[in-house]
Amino acid sequence: METIIKTIDSNDIDMDIIEEFGKMLREGKTVIFPTETVYGLGANALDEDAAAKIYTAKGRPSDNPLLVHVSDISEVDNLVENVDEKAKLLMEKFWPGPLTILFKKKSVIPDRTSGGLDTVAIRMPSDEVARRIIKAAAVPIAAPSANISGKPSPTKAEHIIEDMKGRVDAILIGGECNFGVESTIVDLSGDYPLVLRPGCVTLEMLREVLGKVEIDPSLMNKDDNIKAKAPGMKYKHYSPDAQVYIVSGDDSSRISKINELIDENSKKGLKTGVLCMSKNLDSYKAKTFDLGNNYEEAAHNLFDELIKLDKEGIDIAYAESFEEKGVGVAIMNRLKKSAGYRIIKA
Repeated sequence: METIIKTIDSNDIDMDIIEEFGKMLREGKTVIFPTETVYGLGANALDEDAAAKIYTAKGRPSDNPLLVHVSDISEVDNLVENVDEKAKLLMEKFWPGPLTILFKKKSVIPDRTSGGLDTVAIRMPSDEVARRIIKAAAVPIAAPSANISGKPSPTKAEHIIEDMKGRVDAILIGGECNFGVESTIVDLSGDYPLVLRPGCVTLEMLREVLGKVEIDPSLMNKDDNIKAKAPGMKYKHYSPDAQVYIVSGDDSSRISKINELIDENSKKGLKTGVLCMSKNLDSYKAKTFDLGNNYEEAAHNLFDELIKLDKEGIDIAYAESFEEKGVGVAIMNRLKKSAGYRIIKA
């Protein structure tokens, strides 16, 4: 497949490019475009054949539902059975932005898009390029992250071109993604709201708006979801080729334990890497990968650093653990899935 690749400046948006890419989406083609979270691999959400092309391009299991993007809140009523008061509160507070809401779908959403479920996950991105493309397409856009299924999600142009050129009809290169982890997904269909995928709209932020909100219990252990209700709920996900382990404990004991493991790996001829905060870059005996100075920077940098592990030929990587509060919940969720829930206590 020949892939059209174009670049767009988010500060000076070329509407001819927007219309061109919107037309391709409307006609059932696959288009990669930037959002504020990660790059998305888009196709017409109302077209079963177009949705099937997404699964093919990603090598994605067909029971893994696709997230649907809209350009305006008014479009939601055409896609879902009911928008209740809780959903309205969340949309008013966090849209446009990195929050996805799970609704009961109308029949206009094909099963291929929803992964065979009677629900659909919808969000309205804040990225101006993304929203204008969706508006130009004049249809809702199904768009999971634009990576090979199971691999770390792409946040930079070079990630996209290496993996997806020849797999999709077109790629639109914009800037680097702001948040770096996918949107928070919240399910409002039960007795109280459940977070199905943590993100930068944190549990604490949701509770300020809705009161009681909990994390889906299945996210806290390593059991795979037999039927994932939302994207990113499968057990193995975000995984580089390198074997990843999380090391928990205080800074001192964690550094000591990781250096001990590095020495053991060296004797076996294994190349080791360490995913760590900036303050600890010089603390380890192996190549380090900088997650940043704070949790927000770590979320932004995480997928990029996971991708770098393979570029550096790392065999085994150790990641410093994060306190599971605020955006730390999202970081640890991605790290646990990347590591297959392998956690070493220092």
